[in-house]
Amino acid sequence: MTSLRTLRVPALLFLLLAGLPAMVPTTAPAAPTAAQETYTKREVAIPMRDGVKLFTAIYTPKDASHTFPILMQRTPYSVAPYGEKAFPEHLGPSPAFQQEGFIFVFQDVRGRMMSEGDFVNMRPQRNLSDAAIDESTDTYDTIEWLLQHAEKHNGKVGQWGISYPAFYAAVGMLSGHPALKAVSPQAPIVDWFQGDDFHRNGALWLPHAFNFMVSFGQPRPAPSQAWPKPFVHGTSDGYAWFLRLGSTGATRAFTRDIAFWNEMLDHPDYDAFWQARNLRPQLKAVQPAVLTVGGWFDAENLYGALQVFKTLERQSPGTGGRLVMGPWFHGGWERSEGDHLGPVQFGAPTSEWFQTQVLLPFFRQHLKGAPDPGLAKATVFETGANRWHQLDAWPPREARAAQLYLQPEGRLSFTAPKPEGGADSFPSDPAKPVPFIESVALGMPREYMTADQRFAGRRPDVLVFQTEPLKDDLTLAGPLRPELFVATTGTDADWVVKLVDVYPDDFKNPGFQESGPPWDRTPNPMGGYQQLVRGEVMRGKYRDSLSNPAPFTPDQPTRVAWSMNDIFHTFKKGHRVMVQLQSTWFPLMDRNPQVFLNINQAKPEDYRKATHTLFHDAARPSSLGVLTWAPN
Repeated sequence: MTSLRTLRVPALLFLLLAGLPAMVPTTAPAAPTAAQETYTKREVAIPMRDGVKLFTAIYTPKDASHTFPILMQRTPYSVAPYGEKAFPEHLGPSPAFQQEGFIFVFQDVRGRMMSEGDFVNMRPQRNLSDAAIDESTDTYDTIEWLLQHAEKHNGKVGQWGISYPAFYAAVGMLSGHPALKAVSPQAPIVDWFQGDDFHRNGALWLPHAFNFMVSFGQPRPAPSQAWPKPFVHGTSDGYAWFLRLGSTGATRAFTRDIAFWNEMLDHPDYDAFWQARNLRPQLKAVQPAVLTVGGWFDAENLYGALQVFKTLERQSPGTGGRLVMGPWFHGGWERSEGDHLGPVQFGAPTSEWFQTQVLLPFFRQHLKGAPDPGLAKATVFETGANRWHQLDAWPPREARAAQLYLQPEGRLSFTAPKPEGGADSFPSDPAKPVPFIESVALGMPREYMTADQRFAGRRPDVLVFQTEPLKDDLTLAGPLRPELFVATTGTDADWVVKLVDVYPDDFKNPGFQESGPPWDRTPNPMGGYQQLVRGEVMRGKYRDSLSNPAPFTPDQPTRVAWSMNDIFHTFKKGHRVMVQLQSTWFPLMDRNPQVFLNINQAKPEDYRKATHTLFHDAARPSSLGVLTWAPN
């Protein structure tokens, strides 16, 4: 949940060097940027229907030969740099948009930075009337004001944003303003309890949620240009810092003034508080054209991107919505070349192609009347094989359901287990949880989404199942659906399933060179690499309902099943498919005491060791449901 606009605030630096003569020449002023040469800037306070004024920066092309569409971003992250002479490094999603020519509008949302009013995180939609306000009415009122007061516009408006600004773009689709013609929500927040940012199926994504909200959530009593101060942990070791807290609820010692954090902990289940912040039921009768964008390795809002697209397909098919999924981390399509994540390579830069050949043509068509670029229903990148596909549906219509069965002796295959299949047990100790990455990290590094899992598979509290080396390529396209038959000696447990691509021992990335005497060679970083492809959790007490948790009966076999986020990945010939199963994933995920209670109220003494069992016989065939696909 970080601001994704690249901003550079001009500053005058004074060098106060003792003893220098007074005639030392001063530094010449910086040359104007391309944006300053071709655009003018105006800052305004736009009144909403309830009288609250929202701070808005408007950048208008100096070209007076024709009119331009408005491209708007509403953000809680600041429209800095402030001041009508201060410009960002570039305007719009990429320099190509600035060169193309739009009227760019950036707005501090209600209650944030320089805008008036009270801020509400993921403000719920209301039954609209003239008196009610929400983010969709603020969008409507902003567009209406711009049409009446902005210069050189052609009467058409588009909206885009990444992450939290994408939530505002998605809600903007519901405004109903006839001038809003095209919207691109990119990694939007949709549901903060089930799958986005802060929770996954009820489990708290601890360092990401805490580190973000302890800064972002600080009170702002009056409009201000100042960003909240960051939290100082006093160490770079997040594993140690969060473990020393002793319990999830102990975070309250640092969040007395962080209202939303405390509200989160006060609502441990999927109750009315969270349900009101679920955007999916609202996505009906959407009128603008929609291009939803996400990244297969987005640690924050992969869920939101997939859910917005799928929900619109069900509830608002008239939008003719389009989906783009690339090999990107969170926002990587705007702030990276998109050619790799960690040591995993994607074959070529992917971000510029998306910006110039997909996103810009989409807005050109709907805001400037340019020819239809013929974008496919789904423009999706196949990781592993490293190639783009233009598909008429997502998942692909030709994909076929199959089951990868977890077998005795750590085997994994498409063959159902035999009646005598048996079971595997493993210990789970909340005092020694399984790390989510091998290196030291304070937060949630984006590279964890493709990180090597060998360190985890070597632990006794992680079960490992893998195929033999593949004789042919295997492509999986769509959601993953674990169905586990398990038991625990406790009354609650988390079940983490990780799908891993195991590289051959002699695999080398393209361009890797190994030369010189053996004692002086650079180690091959990818030989035997175990790449995380997808990992998700089901907090056990929510296995039947996120709203109504239920305990496990100790030692009683129980079915735990759920749907994980989609993948589009090819396991190449000679690779292995691996599934790892564990019960802790720390500190990425808060620790489960393994006792049925409100985890946010747990005391240190409530955290107890447990033994978990996975069954894999014919009567209880634990498996991972997949969709296989054979590309043409």
